[in-house]
Amino acid sequence: MATWNASSLTASPSRFVSSRRRAKAPRRRPSSESPPRKMKSIADIMAKSVPVLEQEQDDSYGDVTCEKCGSGERDDELLLCDKCDRGFHMKCLRPIVVRVPIGPWLCVDCSDQRPVTSLSQKKILHFFRIEKQIDQTDKSELSQEETRKYRRRACSLTVKKRKRKLLPLVPSEDPDQRLKQMDTLASALTALGIKYSDDLTYITGMAPRSANQSKFEKGGMQVLSKEDLETLEQCRAMYRRGECPPLVVVFDPLEGYTVEADGPIKDLTFIAEYTGDVDYLIT
Repeated sequence: MATWNASSLTASPSRFVSSRRRAKAPRRRPSSESPPRKMKSIADIMAKSVPVLEQEQDDSYGDVTCEKCGSGERDDELLLCDKCDRGFHMKCLRPIVVRVPIGPWLCVDCSDQRPVTSLSQKKILHFFRIEKQIDQTDKSELSQEETRKYRRRACSLTVKKRKRKLLPLVPSEDPDQRLKQMDTLASALTALGIKYSDDLTYITGMAPRSANQSKFEKGGMQVLSKEDLETLEQCRAMYRRGECPPLVVVFDPLEGYTVEADGPIKDLTFIAEYTGDVDYLIT
């Protein structure tokens, strides 16, 4: 039977073997490296996150009302002045604003726009880029000759087939009356900040010249006949001589600038090639 003797442990220590083993020392990481991070999935983050109440945005224009009628409804028709931040309905303004202005807009009180007075004859001729005036007798004879030429051509064609064609404009005979008509148009365009151009221009950032093709028009585009093209060129030549259609531009306090006839105008009479800006959307 084996017995345990304490003196034997001290007497022969070399015969005792310990059962403990020392673990391998970990490799030292350079001081520049940061400890690895344990990344969590987005599902774990969302599961433990505390919901945050969305703060309502401060709408400083939510209580804007029209200065004329006092109503805040129809906010899609409410214009805000870029200077005083006051609101005005488009139909409450005088004259009425028919469309949302492009660019900055100022109300009547903040606008320093002064009413345009009557322009001098020199400024009117410069505004419309009218060429050197022809003698009055020569102009009347030229207009009568062009009119007779058109009537003679029209009579011969109506026998074969009746067609609706453009008619050349017939200007007023009185030169002072024509000057007054051009004065009203030049004053209105100057007040609205619109430049006059007798040629088709292409503004940077809008439809380029390459987009002006009939194949892009939905359903096609009607092509002018040879007679209508001659009428167009005839009217353009008359414009360059200062012979305008019998029209006057009148300022209406409700509707703004309106165009009224200042003499008899027949149906399908050529008035203007086009007025305004043209742009397109790429779809």
